[in-house]
Amino acid sequence: MEKKKPMRKCVGCGESKEKALLIRVIRDTEGGIHLDPTGRANGRGAYVCRDIKCLEKAIKKRGLERSLKVSVPEETLEQLKKELEING
Repeated sequence: MEKKKPMRKCVGCGESKEKALLIRVIRDTEGGIHLDPTGRANGRGAYVCRDIKCLEKAIKKRGLERSLKVSVPEETLEQLKKELEING
């Protein structure tokens, strides 16, 4: 019997996908916001498709801010876009 794969919802497009297909954005204990490519770092997390368009949708709809429960500074958003282009 195959093991059940965890599903997560993208805060950009709203689609539920396998956790392995998404990338996690976290707010760590110091309040910093960054990508978590391992999916295992401590902190509050939100999931986004590995597509820059989904990240832009999440920013526009304030999905990241809602999920992370903090306002995200503009320079942090730009850094997330650059990291996603590299890691995505």
